[in-house]
Amino acid sequence: MIVGLGNPGPEYHETRHNAGWIVIDSFAQEQGVSFDDRRYGFIAETSIKGRKLFLLKPTTFMNLSGNAVRYWLEKENIPNEHLLVIVDDLALPIGKMRMKASGSNGGHNGLGHIQQLIGQKYARLRIGIGNDFQRGQQVDWVLGKLSDEEKQTLAPVVDTAREMIKSFCLAGVDITMNQFNKK
Repeated sequence: MIVGLGNPGPEYHETRHNAGWIVIDSFAQEQGVSFDDRRYGFIAETSIKGRKLFLLKPTTFMNLSGNAVRYWLEKENIPNEHLLVIVDDLALPIGKMRMKASGSNGGHNGLGHIQQLIGQKYARLRIGIGNDFQRGQQVDWVLGKLSDEEKQTLAPVVDTAREMIKSFCLAGVDITMNQFNKK
């Protein structure tokens, strides 16, 4: 299962916090699939070389993402080691990304809620959104719209993220990290 974290609604479209939705939307478009509005999220299914992929964009809002993730993992009987969560990350500059096999939530509320409900052992692809904001302005930054320059910087990141999703599904998290995190 591939999960792109974000918030539903037009006011969140193309915000930094919706980097996960931006990546998963691009992946779904490349695969020629569209999302259906189902329980706790928008769902799409596709396959890569005979391996079924379940795509999820939670509609529970970021801070309750774990509800959607846990529900669909259990419903589809998907083990945590077959879960990849795509998420924005303030600690990485815009244009950078990093895959991790497990770990802490790094202060991200969406990851924090997922970890409360299913634990820390699942892969995550962190998409850098930078941290060019004044003290106390974090919420405005993450919920702010991407500038045209930021969209240009993110375009190749989204392209690479699609390849990382395929690699994760076909080769696993360790090989994917070794291949892509060095770039």
